[in-house]
Amino acid sequence: MVKSELSDPITLRVPKDILQSVEDIADTSERTRSWVIVRALRLYLAGEGSEILAIRRGRQQIADGQSHDLDEVMRELESIVAGRAA
Repeated sequence: MVKSELSDPITLRVPKDILQSVEDIADTSERTRSWVIVRALRLYLAGEGSEILAIRRGRQQIADGQSHDLDEVMRELESIVAGRAA
């Protein structure tokens, strides 16, 4: 497995119950707290984080004029369904 380049250390304050869960998981899996936290962050970034970035890209596309008017799209679809368009 390829190792990722690491950043400088960061300081992070978390609720005590979350830290306890991280420590319990690290202890049980014989991993470090950092490993558990990085894994949790990767899962977040792949899920909800990815959705947030997709929304940002969509908003930028709209701002750049890369969008279609919903009413026009609906009229075109209705024409296709009615057999009036190729």
